[in-house]
Amino acid sequence: MELLATTYRTLSGTKEILELPVKKNSQWIIYKDNKPSFFVDFYDLKEESNAMMNSLVLCSKRTIREALVLINKKNNIHLSVPKISRLGFSKKIKSEVKYLDLKPIPKEWLAYSL
Repeated sequence: MELLATTYRTLSGTKEILELPVKKNSQWIIYKDNKPSFFVDFYDLKEESNAMMNSLVLCSKRTIREALVLINKKNNIHLSVPKISRLGFSKKIKSEVKYLDLKPIPKEWLAYSL
C-alpha cells in the first residue's frame, strides 16, 4: 500500500505521520503502540473486520477515536489515530512515499459485545 510519510513541525517537536495519498473519510490508518499497524476502510465490506468497524463506528454513531477507546479497554491494547498537533499549530516540512503492508484490525478485538 502506498502511503505518504509527512513530517510536521509542531510546538512539541517534529512528528512523522503516515497518510493516504487520497484520503477518504471512511479510510483510516490505525497505530498500535504509536506505530502504523492497521488499515480500516468502513466501506470495504469484503473484509469482515472492516464490516465490524463499520458497525462500531457508523451504525452506532461513534467517532473512530471513541470506538478505539472501547477496543483498547476490552483488549488491553493501545490503538490510536494520530493527531498532528494538540494546539492546532503545525508546519509541513517534507513528504515522501513509503510502501507498507497494513492488515485489517484482528476480528477477535472487534467483538460485537462492545
